[in-house]
Amino acid sequence: MTQQRARFGLSAAMTTPFTSDGSIDLARAFVQARWCLMGGCSSVTLFGTTGEGSSIGLDDRTALLAALSEGGITGDQIVGAVAAASIADAAAQMRQVLAVGCKAVLLPPPFYFKGVGDDGLFAWFAQLFERLGGAARGVLLYNIPSVTAVPLTIELVGRLRTAFPEVVVGVKDSSGDWAYTQRLLAAHRDLAILIGDERYLAEGVRLGGEGAISGLANICPDRLRPLALEGHDDQRINALVEAVLAHPVIPAVKALVAHRTADVSWRAVRPPLMPLGAEEAVRLAARYDALFAAAAA
Repeated sequence: MTQQRARFGLSAAMTTPFTSDGSIDLARAFVQARWCLMGGCSSVTLFGTTGEGSSIGLDDRTALLAALSEGGITGDQIVGAVAAASIADAAAQMRQVLAVGCKAVLLPPPFYFKGVGDDGLFAWFAQLFERLGGAARGVLLYNIPSVTAVPLTIELVGRLRTAFPEVVVGVKDSSGDWAYTQRLLAAHRDLAILIGDERYLAEGVRLGGEGAISGLANICPDRLRPLALEGHDDQRINALVEAVLAHPVIPAVKALVAHRTADVSWRAVRPPLMPLGAEEAVRLAARYDALFAAAAA
């Protein structure tokens, strides 16, 4: 008999703090993870898009996982993301997060070759899962074609779920394509469908979505919980998403964390990204304050 799966809830797509020399600031990362969890997140997602995972190697990943564990953050409070184009590298990253008992693995498709079809993508995922053997579990397929340029079709999701029912448990849809999200929700009610675009989060949850992995949870998890858990609308979140999307997203999220913490060090990113300009950061912070400060007062 298949065991009932717990509802996913809200996970912070945690941004990664860096020191002036470009190394991960492990102390600040732990504080941020704990703050997100205390603010209403059921987990933090490490090494994802918002976390600049494609710029973080295995040694840094090991160090960050260890820092969170040493501080008392357990594996079931962590989703570990993969950012790899080769099966060997993806397997190494998956083994690493699975070894600490993570809640789930956020797994995008291979992103280097473009224009590949479902058969090739299915073979890539299948060989990865077969390489991991019985260790493979908890996979959230990550559909983010704006970054990978490799969309996951609804048919491919179904093939993978059918072939690997004990491995594939859900999809994080960051396509920003509401029509696609609706079809995904209708076709795959047996999966945890997570809404990546917060503008559609509440409606997606009302249609059966199980929550979100959200970059904005670095800033206002308490405001996002009613959307992710109960499907309640909040037009302020929509307005904040629009404000963030007016800038490069990762530097913008970091600028808002810097504003929230009054710590400008949070604005640092790893190349090839560049931090948000000072004037842009001030304007974005002012927009955030205009949306939420009055309610917090």
